[in-house]
Amino acid sequence: MNKAKFITFEGVDGAGKSTHLAWFVEVLRKSGKKVLVTREPGGTPMGECLREILLNQSMHAEAEALLMFAARLEHIEQVIKPALQLGTWVVSDRFSDASFAYQGGGRGVKVAKLEQLECWVHENFQPDLTLLFDIPVEVARQRLSKNITLDRFEQEEGTFFEKVRQAYLERFKNHSDRFVLIDASQTPEKVKENLEKTVLCHPIFKER
Repeated sequence: MNKAKFITFEGVDGAGKSTHLAWFVEVLRKSGKKVLVTREPGGTPMGECLREILLNQSMHAEAEALLMFAARLEHIEQVIKPALQLGTWVVSDRFSDASFAYQGGGRGVKVAKLEQLECWVHENFQPDLTLLFDIPVEVARQRLSKNITLDRFEQEEGTFFEKVRQAYLERFKNHSDRFVLIDASQTPEKVKENLEKTVLCHPIFKER
Protein backbone atom coordinates (compact mmCIF):
# COMPACT_ATOMS: atom_id res chain seq x y z
CA MET A 1 0.00 0.00 0.00
CA ASN A 2 1.31 3.46 -0.88
CA LYS A 3 2.32 5.69 2.00
CA ALA A 4 -0.07 8.61 2.42
CA LYS A 5 1.20 11.88 0.96
CA PHE A 6 0.72 15.58 1.68
CA ILE A 7 0.04 17.67 -1.45
CA THR A 8 -0.43 21.44 -1.59
CA PHE A 9 -1.85 23.80 -4.21
CA GLU A 10 -0.33 27.27 -4.46
CA GLY A 11 -0.60 30.35 -6.66
CA VAL A 12 -1.75 33.94 -6.77
CA ASP A 13 -5.44 34.73 -6.40
CA GLY A 14 -7.09 34.22 -9.78
CA ALA A 15 -4.79 31.41 -10.91
CA GLY A 16 -7.64 28.89 -10.81
CA LYS A 17 -5.98 26.44 -8.44
CA SER A 18 -9.14 25.83 -6.38
CA THR A 19 -11.07 24.73 -9.47
CA HIS A 20 -8.39 22.23 -10.44
CA LEU A 21 -7.97 21.03 -6.86
CA ALA A 22 -11.46 19.51 -6.88
CA TRP A 23 -10.75 17.64 -10.12
CA PHE A 24 -7.35 16.47 -8.86
CA VAL A 25 -8.86 15.09 -5.64
CA GLU A 26 -11.45 13.19 -7.66
CA VAL A 27 -8.65 11.60 -9.71
CA LEU A 28 -6.89 10.51 -6.53
CA ARG A 29 -10.07 9.03 -5.10
CA LYS A 30 -10.81 7.14 -8.30
CA SER A 31 -7.35 5.61 -8.04
CA GLY A 32 -8.37 4.12 -4.69
CA LYS A 33 -6.83 6.64 -2.31
CA LYS A 34 -8.60 8.03 0.73
CA VAL A 35 -8.24 11.82 0.54
CA LEU A 36 -8.81 14.67 2.98
CA VAL A 37 -9.26 18.14 1.46
CA THR A 38 -8.41 21.15 3.60
CA ARG A 39 -7.31 24.78 3.30
CA GLU A 40 -5.26 27.60 4.78
CA PRO A 41 -5.87 29.72 6.59
CA GLY A 42 -8.47 27.42 8.10
CA GLY A 43 -8.81 23.67 8.37
CA THR A 44 -9.72 23.67 12.08
CA PRO A 45 -12.36 25.53 14.12
CA MET A 46 -9.69 27.92 15.39
CA GLY A 47 -8.18 28.24 11.93
CA GLU A 48 -11.53 29.14 10.38
CA CYS A 49 -12.05 31.87 12.99
CA LEU A 50 -8.60 33.25 12.22
CA ARG A 51 -9.37 33.00 8.50
CA GLU A 52 -12.32 35.33 8.94
CA ILE A 53 -10.10 37.84 10.72
CA LEU A 54 -7.17 37.52 8.30
CA LEU A 55 -9.27 37.92 5.16
CA ASN A 56 -11.31 40.85 6.39
CA GLN A 57 -9.46 42.91 9.01
CA SER A 58 -6.47 45.12 8.31
CA MET A 59 -3.42 44.52 10.53
CA HIS A 60 0.34 44.89 10.78
CA ALA A 61 2.17 42.65 8.27
CA GLU A 62 4.06 40.76 10.98
CA ALA A 63 0.89 40.23 13.02
CA GLU A 64 -0.62 38.77 9.85
CA ALA A 65 2.32 36.39 9.49
CA LEU A 66 2.13 35.32 13.13
CA LEU A 67 -1.58 34.57 12.88
CA MET A 68 -1.04 32.57 9.70
CA PHE A 69 1.53 30.39 11.38
CA ALA A 70 -0.55 30.06 14.56
CA ALA A 71 -3.44 28.71 12.48
CA ARG A 72 -0.96 26.50 10.61
CA LEU A 73 0.40 24.89 13.77
CA GLU A 74 -3.10 23.92 14.87
CA HIS A 75 -3.86 22.70 11.35
CA ILE A 76 -0.79 20.46 11.24
CA GLU A 77 -1.22 18.96 14.67
CA GLN A 78 -5.00 18.55 14.66
CA VAL A 79 -5.70 17.66 11.02
CA ILE A 80 -2.79 17.03 8.67
CA LYS A 81 -0.51 14.76 10.69
CA PRO A 82 -3.33 12.64 12.19
CA ALA A 83 -4.79 12.04 8.72
CA LEU A 84 -1.42 11.04 7.25
CA GLN A 85 -0.82 8.66 10.15
CA LEU A 86 -4.12 6.95 9.35
CA GLY A 87 -3.07 6.48 5.72
CA THR A 88 -5.21 9.32 4.34
CA TRP A 89 -3.72 11.54 1.64
CA VAL A 90 -4.05 15.24 2.45
CA VAL A 91 -4.57 17.91 -0.20
CA SER A 92 -4.43 21.49 1.06
CA ASP A 93 -5.36 24.72 -0.69
CA ARG A 94 -2.24 26.67 0.42
CA PHE A 95 0.40 26.02 3.09
CA SER A 96 3.62 27.76 4.20
CA ASP A 97 4.73 28.68 0.68
CA ALA A 98 1.78 31.09 0.69
CA SER A 99 3.22 32.90 3.71
CA PHE A 100 6.54 33.38 1.96
CA ALA A 101 4.66 34.68 -1.09
CA TYR A 102 1.98 36.86 0.51
CA GLN A 103 3.47 38.00 3.81
CA GLY A 104 7.06 37.86 2.53
CA GLY A 105 6.81 38.98 -1.09
CA GLY A 106 3.58 40.96 -0.90
CA ARG A 107 3.81 42.51 2.55
CA GLY A 108 7.60 42.71 2.85
CA VAL A 109 8.06 40.62 5.99
CA LYS A 110 11.70 39.54 6.11
CA VAL A 111 12.31 36.03 4.81
CA ALA A 112 14.54 35.27 7.81
CA LYS A 113 11.61 35.87 10.18
CA LEU A 114 9.33 33.63 8.12
CA GLU A 115 12.00 30.93 8.07
CA GLN A 116 12.17 31.10 11.88
CA LEU A 117 8.41 30.65 12.09
CA GLU A 118 8.51 27.81 9.58
CA CYS A 119 11.23 26.06 11.59
CA TRP A 120 9.31 26.56 14.83
CA VAL A 121 5.94 25.42 13.50
CA HIS A 122 6.92 22.55 11.20
CA GLU A 123 10.63 21.80 11.26
CA ASN A 124 11.40 18.74 9.10
CA PHE A 125 7.82 18.63 7.81
CA GLN A 126 7.05 19.77 4.26
CA PRO A 127 4.58 18.79 1.55
CA ASP A 128 5.55 15.78 -0.54
CA LEU A 129 4.41 17.70 -3.61
CA THR A 130 3.49 21.33 -4.25
CA LEU A 131 1.63 22.32 -7.40
CA LEU A 132 2.33 25.97 -8.21
CA PHE A 133 -0.22 27.50 -10.58
CA ASP A 134 1.65 30.33 -12.27
CA ILE A 135 -0.12 33.01 -14.26
CA PRO A 136 0.63 36.57 -15.45
CA VAL A 137 -0.77 39.03 -12.93
CA GLU A 138 -2.88 40.87 -15.50
CA VAL A 139 -4.66 37.63 -16.44
CA ALA A 140 -5.24 36.72 -12.79
CA ARG A 141 -6.69 40.15 -12.06
CA GLN A 142 -8.99 39.94 -15.06
CA ARG A 143 -10.35 36.69 -13.68
CA LEU A 144 -10.78 38.21 -10.21
CA SER A 145 -12.74 41.12 -11.65
CA LYS A 146 -15.59 38.70 -12.35
CA ASN A 147 -16.04 38.02 -8.62
CA ILE A 148 -18.83 39.89 -6.87
CA THR A 149 -17.10 40.00 -3.49
CA LEU A 150 -13.36 40.18 -2.87
CA ASP A 151 -11.48 39.68 0.40
CA ARG A 152 -8.79 42.17 1.43
CA PHE A 153 -6.02 40.18 -0.26
CA GLU A 154 -7.93 39.97 -3.54
CA GLN A 155 -8.49 43.73 -3.40
CA GLU A 156 -4.76 44.49 -3.45
CA GLU A 157 -3.14 46.34 -6.37
CA GLY A 158 -1.35 44.65 -9.25
CA THR A 159 2.08 45.54 -7.83
CA PHE A 160 1.27 43.51 -4.72
CA PHE A 161 0.37 40.45 -6.78
CA GLU A 162 3.48 40.81 -8.91
CA LYS A 163 5.58 40.66 -5.75
CA VAL A 164 3.60 37.64 -4.61
CA ARG A 165 4.12 35.91 -7.94
CA GLN A 166 7.87 36.56 -7.93
CA ALA A 167 8.16 35.28 -4.36
CA TYR A 168 6.36 32.09 -5.40
CA LEU A 169 8.75 31.63 -8.32
CA GLU A 170 11.72 32.18 -6.02
CA ARG A 171 10.31 29.56 -3.67
CA PHE A 172 9.93 27.21 -6.63
CA LYS A 173 13.55 27.83 -7.63
CA ASN A 174 14.85 27.13 -4.12
CA HIS A 175 12.71 24.04 -3.51
CA SER A 176 12.38 22.56 -6.99
CA ASP A 177 12.60 19.02 -5.61
CA ARG A 178 8.99 19.16 -4.39
CA PHE A 179 7.44 21.68 -6.80
CA VAL A 180 5.70 21.18 -10.13
CA LEU A 181 5.08 24.40 -12.05
CA ILE A 182 1.73 24.59 -13.85
CA ASP A 183 1.03 27.15 -16.59
CA ALA A 184 -2.36 28.37 -15.36
CA SER A 185 -2.85 30.88 -18.18
CA GLN A 186 -4.06 28.10 -20.49
CA THR A 187 -7.65 26.93 -20.86
CA PRO A 188 -9.01 24.78 -18.00
CA GLU A 189 -9.02 21.77 -20.31
CA LYS A 190 -5.36 22.27 -21.21
CA VAL A 191 -4.38 22.75 -17.58
CA LYS A 192 -6.11 19.50 -16.65
CA GLU A 193 -4.35 17.73 -19.51
CA ASN A 194 -0.97 18.99 -18.33
CA LEU A 195 -1.77 18.09 -14.74
CA GLU A 196 -2.62 14.56 -15.74
CA LYS A 197 0.50 14.16 -17.88
CA THR A 198 2.94 15.84 -15.52
CA VAL A 199 1.71 15.19 -12.02
CA LEU A 200 0.36 11.67 -12.22
CA CYS A 201 3.78 10.61 -13.49
CA HIS A 202 5.41 12.10 -10.40
CA PRO A 203 7.44 9.63 -8.27
CA ILE A 204 5.21 9.97 -5.20
CA PHE A 205 2.38 8.25 -7.06
CA LYS A 206 4.59 5.25 -7.79
CA GLU A 207 6.09 4.69 -4.36
CA ARG A 208 5.34 1.44 -2.59
